[in-house]
Amino acid sequence: MSLRIALLGLLDATGPASGYDLAKSFERSLNHVWQAGHTQIYPELVKMAADGLVAVESEGARGRKLYAITPEGASQLRSWLVEREPSSATRSEVALQAFLLPLLDRESAIAVVERIRARFAERLAVLECKPKDTPGFGRYALRLGLTQGHAGLAWADETLAELRGLEPAPAELSGPASAAVDDAVGRD
Repeated sequence: MSLRIALLGLLDATGPASGYDLAKSFERSLNHVWQAGHTQIYPELVKMAADGLVAVESEGARGRKLYAITPEGASQLRSWLVEREPSSATRSEVALQAFLLPLLDRESAIAVVERIRARFAERLAVLECKPKDTPGFGRYALRLGLTQGHAGLAWADETLAELRGLEPAPAELSGPASAAVDDAVGRD
């Protein structure tokens, strides 16, 4: 997903907004699925205006601009939503640490999983404070985030139980899967 699409979506959902307003909206809502700061948002808005996707609706004191989505921007947003196949490529530091856990001794691995579990719990606590039955913008992403948070906690709890010897470990990898792991971590 691009920052451009996220900005178009916010402008379409909330109406005209300044770069500052959009950055605050990111912090309150989209930050759970897509992060962007002021230093990314302002230059992107300028590019989007040059491309005709947003227009400066008004300019206030100290150069504060209110941006509004244009019909071309709304069309591009709708096309992205309806036609784009979401990327299934995953780039997750949590998943990478989970993959590499066998490289650590038991106590270090437990500490890593406890840290990951704490992050899932923190994120879930934030999401659980949000109104769940509110109709409109963001409710489906909220349910997805809650489901992912609960799944992350379940994974962490199962992994901690296994590392602590409270339940049997699954069979070790063998064959091609084992060779792929050995190649990935440089073992012979």
